[in-house]
Amino acid sequence: MSVKAFELVPAVERDLLMGDKARINIECIECCGKHLYVGTNDCFIHHFLLDEVTSSKGKLSYSTQKLLHKYLGLKKPVAELRAASALERLIVLCDGIVFLIDMVTLESVPSAAGGGVKIRGVTAFCVNENPVNGDPFCVEMAVLSSKRRTVQIYMVYEDRVQLIKEVNSPEQPCVVSIDGYFLCLALTTQYMILNYNTGASQDLFPYNSEERRPIVKRISREEFLLAAPGGLGMFANSEGASQRAPVNWSESVIAAAVCFPYVVALDENFITIHSMLDQQLKQTLSFRDGHVLQDFEGKVMLASTKAVYVLVPLPLERQIQDLLASHRVEEALVLTEGAQRNIPKDKFQILHRRILQQAGFIKFGQLQFLDAKEHFRKGQLDVRELISLYPLLLPASSSFMRCHPPLHEFADLNHLAQGDQEKVLQCKKFLISYLGEVRSTDVVNGCRDDVDTALLKLYAEQDHDSLLDLLASDNSCVLTDSIPWLEKYHKYFALGLLYHFNGQDAAALQLWIRIVDGELQDCTRSDLYEYIVDFLCCSSNMKMVWKYADWALRKDPTTGVHIFTKRPVSKGRSEVNPDEVITYLGKHSQALLLYLEHLVLERKIQKEKFHTHLAVLYLDRVMLLLSESPTDEGQLTKAREKLQAMLRESSLYRVQFVLGKMENCEKLLLERATLHGKLEEHDKALHLLVHKLRDFPSAEAFCIWASSSRDPAYRQQLFHLLLGVYLDGSPPGKAQGACGSRGEMEIAAVDLLNRHGEVFDAVRVLQMLPENWSLQLLRPFLNRAVRASMHTSRTSQIALGLARSENVQLLHDRMGTGVIGGLIRGGCLGTGPGSFQVQVVPVLRRFAFPHQIRFPQRLLQKRRVLVAGWEPSRCARTTGELR
Repeated sequence: MSVKAFELVPAVERDLLMGDKARINIECIECCGKHLYVGTNDCFIHHFLLDEVTSSKGKLSYSTQKLLHKYLGLKKPVAELRAASALERLIVLCDGIVFLIDMVTLESVPSAAGGGVKIRGVTAFCVNENPVNGDPFCVEMAVLSSKRRTVQIYMVYEDRVQLIKEVNSPEQPCVVSIDGYFLCLALTTQYMILNYNTGASQDLFPYNSEERRPIVKRISREEFLLAAPGGLGMFANSEGASQRAPVNWSESVIAAAVCFPYVVALDENFITIHSMLDQQLKQTLSFRDGHVLQDFEGKVMLASTKAVYVLVPLPLERQIQDLLASHRVEEALVLTEGAQRNIPKDKFQILHRRILQQAGFIKFGQLQFLDAKEHFRKGQLDVRELISLYPLLLPASSSFMRCHPPLHEFADLNHLAQGDQEKVLQCKKFLISYLGEVRSTDVVNGCRDDVDTALLKLYAEQDHDSLLDLLASDNSCVLTDSIPWLEKYHKYFALGLLYHFNGQDAAALQLWIRIVDGELQDCTRSDLYEYIVDFLCCSSNMKMVWKYADWALRKDPTTGVHIFTKRPVSKGRSEVNPDEVITYLGKHSQALLLYLEHLVLERKIQKEKFHTHLAVLYLDRVMLLLSESPTDEGQLTKAREKLQAMLRESSLYRVQFVLGKMENCEKLLLERATLHGKLEEHDKALHLLVHKLRDFPSAEAFCIWASSSRDPAYRQQLFHLLLGVYLDGSPPGKAQGACGSRGEMEIAAVDLLNRHGEVFDAVRVLQMLPENWSLQLLRPFLNRAVRASMHTSRTSQIALGLARSENVQLLHDRMGTGVIGGLIRGGCLGTGPGSFQVQVVPVLRRFAFPHQIRFPQRLLQKRRVLVAGWEPSRCARTTGELR
């Protein structure tokens, strides 16, 4: 695709050069600064002074003044001119002779030995622009000889030339270019690279010099441009490799030059300009009779047979802007990045960022959002440039002004979309995505308020899920701008979050309460009431908590009480006084009950007033349910279970006070029995359970509970007391001969003895039992009692034997064998081999024990007693030894 990269500006018109001499033609040109030298076919050199003139519109032209012309005295055209400005000399090739003339006077320079400085038999030469010689007052050049297949390297001084090297070539060279030690030669049939220092060579590609004129042009350090077959401009470096793609120019190209990043080629009718970056043809200029094209330190000049022109490059930024104006984004970026080496670093960075930003807006306008985002990111776009396209998104307090000159052609989003609402929606979704990515980066430094406010407005308008995430996190939304926008789209819960973030918790709560009460419509959270409770629970502003807790408790006391029961405890946060909470909850009975349960059952606070208060509330609840008609048995059962558990497990409540509140209630006999048990009035408790409630399992359970933390004797006493109650028969006031009642009691007594026989004192029980009871009825009890008695007796005998054994062993250890011998002689111990064990082993051998035997630890330490006839399955030791 075309782009205007150059303008063709006349430098030397025909009349100024030749006047009325029609047969004079231009053969070669050389430019050094403002000085232009022209060689003609009549062996003249013309010297001109060029001054650049810029018009008020910025257009460039040249003011040309002819200073001098000089006839060289030969009959052939001037073939080539090269300036050596450091020597103030022109190197001239004419009629196969290379010689030096003065740049100012155009007079031939005599040599130090007399005569002119001349090299004869030359077909072509070139100057080394990257010389290896460090002498600034000499010029290195390569010369092609017409008589030999050689390349000669000369050093040119002010008044002499010196041959320093001569290298052979496989064919007659016709064109040469040099860079450092490397020669690029066009031979008769091919191109080649030759290192004149080492003699190493590298063939490039074949070429027929008879069909078309070869071109060899140095374009940069150790890199050359060559005219290849097929109308290609090939690049080759000193190693013979090509690091750039070729340009496709005309097959009739006669000259070429490089003005980075362009390759300029000249044929008989046109000037073509290709990009070295993408190898595309960028511009074509009509130019007839052209036959000279040279670049002089970035200035491209060309000549027809009658006039000289300058190919003036348009400013790079203008070229890029032309490409952007045509929406040729990729070409503009390639051109920008390719020109980096020709622009100072700071200036390039500024230019590059701006071009990337413009490219991003072009892609944005084309709805190519991924490319746009990438260009914005690389170009470090001030994100407000993008936000400003969206009406009303920037807060009113923003001081942002759009970049000038503008980065895009859009007035706003409506202008871009041209009324297409689908485009508008896509652009808004893109902005949401882009702002979400950059808000946590350095891109938004200094404009966080603008970005967060714009994002909030977009989230609210699009009903985006991320609105709450934005407001619940650290944000810089402008409150005055955000409030009306959130109200407009009924985002009241989100507005409450914004109030909270800005320290206005009371305003947030008022707003949320209005939502729960139905005054405002916002379905963002279905659990908003629970959220408010959690909010108050975590708030450290107790004044506000007391103010709004009443509303929460009236709404739902079960959930509302969490304000006090789930308050987090942490350093720096003062704990709420439970007494204050209990007083506050006085008018909310259900919440008060739950709070006391929290204090007593969860936090395990050991205070009598809390335990008593909770027990009374439990009792009041039970009494209330008992008074209802009909009675809800399910609720009553649960309420009584709570009351009974409280009465059994707590030991801090005031027992007499609670008992007094239920003294006359015949429906709470089990609870009254528990309270009598707390007061150690076990006879009253058992009387209630057995005679009034007639709940024998509860009576047994009472005895177990009442003695759970006491010694066995206390439990035995309770069970004997219960047995006595059973055996005493009917309570006072009833006929003693009631057969049904007495028979029921006797059955309960027998069951008690058979289930808990090991607890009772058998002798005492036998004394208590009626004489008419059969032994068969009591067999289970008697079996367990006898076995337990025998077990106790035998265990005692073993313990006694072990004690005596330990005593003898201690005497042996302390007094020595002499003392033990004395004991034996005195008859204290037997004299046989097993006499030491005679007091213990027979006892163990004689009995089989029904239970595991547990001996006192002091008897088991450091003792080893051999056991004969011991049954491991019947004892606690299974190894055959007691330790």
